[in-house]
Amino acid sequence: MAGTTVSVAEFSASGQALGLKRLPKVERSDAEWRKLLSPLAYDVTRHAGTERAFTGPGWDNHGDGLYRCVGCGTALFDSKTKYDSGTGWPSFFQPIAKTNVVETNDSSLFEGRTAVSCALCDAHLGHVFGDGPRPTGLRYCMNAVALHFVPRA
Repeated sequence: MAGTTVSVAEFSASGQALGLKRLPKVERSDAEWRKLLSPLAYDVTRHAGTERAFTGPGWDNHGDGLYRCVGCGTALFDSKTKYDSGTGWPSFFQPIAKTNVVETNDSSLFEGRTAVSCALCDAHLGHVFGDGPRPTGLRYCMNAVALHFVPRA
């Protein structure tokens, strides 16, 4: 869908909200995605794959910063909302901005789940479940390979 635009919330390197910005949807050919991403990141983000638990780069990272999309750099999660879910995948109780993620029904397994993708480039990130901590009760269970951690400036 060439020419499609979306609104995403932009954030500074310190995590400060800079407001909404209307941007053209990131569209790349399959060859371009393969060149940009590692084979595992390509499988996860472009074909809704899943990395093995406890193996993704930085799955147990405890640094202070922002988690951005590996495909386009959109801010997706703040480390302040990350917690140890015991699952082996980075887990957050909320996205940095609801506009930066898209949630869709996923019936690829025998049970219904809610898939989470980047709003700007459609990268599959993981799934959201209703068994998280307060204040939201949600667990955004993300593939570490779909995220790029940037320390807070």
